[in-house]
Amino acid sequence: MIINNVAYNHSHDPDFYVDRPYGKNDYLLILLKSPAIFTISGKDIAFPENTIYIYDVDTPQYYRAMEGTTFLHDWIHFLFEKDELDFFKSLEIPFNTPIYCSDTINLSFLIKCISSEKYSVNRHKTESVNCFMKLLFYKLSESIQNNEPTVTDSNYELLSTIKNGIYNKPYERKTVEEAARDVRMSVSGFQHLYKKTFGISFVNDMINSRIEYAKWHLIQTDMSIKDISDICGYNNQTHFFRQFKSITKTTPQEYRSLHKK
Repeated sequence: MIINNVAYNHSHDPDFYVDRPYGKNDYLLILLKSPAIFTISGKDIAFPENTIYIYDVDTPQYYRAMEGTTFLHDWIHFLFEKDELDFFKSLEIPFNTPIYCSDTINLSFLIKCISSEKYSVNRHKTESVNCFMKLLFYKLSESIQNNEPTVTDSNYELLSTIKNGIYNKPYERKTVEEAARDVRMSVSGFQHLYKKTFGISFVNDMINSRIEYAKWHLIQTDMSIKDISDICGYNNQTHFFRQFKSITKTTPQEYRSLHKK
């Protein structure tokens, strides 16, 4: 296999986006380590961390950071040689289809190994990279065959609409019961599927969306802490302080002092 470029644990600012209407003349594997928005067939879809997406050659590529969050991912631009594409297809790994894996630690470690070898001066780095790439695909195939949920599940688009809603309007107060009703599910079924799909409970994700919204206002505005608490949907400022510190390990005032320029 030919590795054109590879990066491990690559970080970008919240305004990061990729806009390639004609794609690229190689394959692109992305392993998300933060939530992201992908535009597919003209529709924006939120993908959680631990999603893997492999773009086929010359396929339009549109993706960006979730609003207010750092974009973190591993990626590989690569090409197959000889009969390697047949090998890949035999593993039943889909192109242009988001795949959710509950545990990507080993997959990410393999990408780290590929990156290390790619930019090394090791005598057998080409052979080593080929071995790591094949192992990466084997392990990805195993994740799929082990019936881990894929992001293309028939309920995913409904769930992503709920997720997009709480991040786009974190100040709106929505209960689990209301969210479940919106997607015509039982409360227990909704909670189970939401966590299975995104790796986080609906309630905790809603808290995260509010804290991310608060962090942005703390850095970008001079609004008072109380006003920020209010626009983030909190009726009780003490409750806001408690949740903010639980997630960021700092108080809102300390966070502003550390990050505001």
